[in-house]
Amino acid sequence: MKSKSSTLEDVARYAGVSYQTVSRVLNKSANVSDATRLKVEQAIEVLRYVPNRLAQQLVGKQSFTLGLVTTSLALHAPSQIAASVKKYAHQAGYQVLISMIDEDVNQSIQDSINELKSQRVDRVIINIPLESAEAELIYENNRDILCLFLDVDPTSTVFNVCFNPADGSRASVEYLLELGHREFALLAGPEDSVSSRLRLRSWQETLTENGLQPVTVIHGDWSAKSGYYNALHMLRETPQFTAMLVGNDQMALGVTSALHQHNVAIPQQVSIVGYDDTYDSAFFHPALTTVSLDLDLQSKEAVERLLATKNDVTVSKVLPAKLVVRNSTRAPGGQDKDLNQIADQLDKLASQLRGQ
Repeated sequence: MKSKSSTLEDVARYAGVSYQTVSRVLNKSANVSDATRLKVEQAIEVLRYVPNRLAQQLVGKQSFTLGLVTTSLALHAPSQIAASVKKYAHQAGYQVLISMIDEDVNQSIQDSINELKSQRVDRVIINIPLESAEAELIYENNRDILCLFLDVDPTSTVFNVCFNPADGSRASVEYLLELGHREFALLAGPEDSVSSRLRLRSWQETLTENGLQPVTVIHGDWSAKSGYYNALHMLRETPQFTAMLVGNDQMALGVTSALHQHNVAIPQQVSIVGYDDTYDSAFFHPALTTVSLDLDLQSKEAVERLLATKNDVTVSKVLPAKLVVRNSTRAPGGQDKDLNQIADQLDKLASQLRGQ
């Protein structure tokens, strides 16, 4: 037979304190001595007491639950954000309810928000790529809760924590230009994604400023599979490029696989730059040069700003992005230069040995 769950009164009796003192400890009140707090926490552990957050909310107390509306967690970046949001929410004493948009059943963002509202969630993080007008409509239709957006144009009027789309994308093009590349292939994300279009626009504007146009522009769907098949298409239709800019690391993984299978050396023949700097990108073969978005910092800022907001006074934040140079990029024709340098070094070493 299942044992009866411990109650708040049981914890108070075991710790030798009042019901109100246990409540203050659970609500992280500062008006509790360290010794008393320790006794209550030990009682909670011994009795395996689990606070009934729903019951607290039903009697009008503060909600300790945040909502997260997100795209597929099969994609690396959304899954990283979800994990970090849960981490920082937990540190603040909150749990997270996640609603993942299922495009196959035409589930709407509003449906997800309504489901979270039904569970008394009043603060929601939305990690869906949205046009400014779409985000503003969601904000207007949900004034009874607080919504914070992670994937909109940072100049949008809605409450957001986003990255500057021009930082890393411009740096990617300029770095490859400095290496000597002039023939660029662009593999962007979906055409209906605002973040994809902002990255693509920055690539194209930087190339235009330098008197160049990409040899090809193709849109993927963020997945490694689309990176793989689009890379095959590029090799077949426009094989003259020496550098490829890719809209995210996951597509870049598919690109590297396709090039390896067709004996196109990276970076000797084609240099690749990804976007996101996901956990796995440093372990690609070769390690991926990519634009680093500190998704953990974005999640931390989002949770902190969402919880700190009072009286509807919201302050958005634009975060920087930076280029991380690894082994998937080099100067075009750099292989011969490197071999010549190695040969020169061997000659010098041989001369030194003969002189001994």
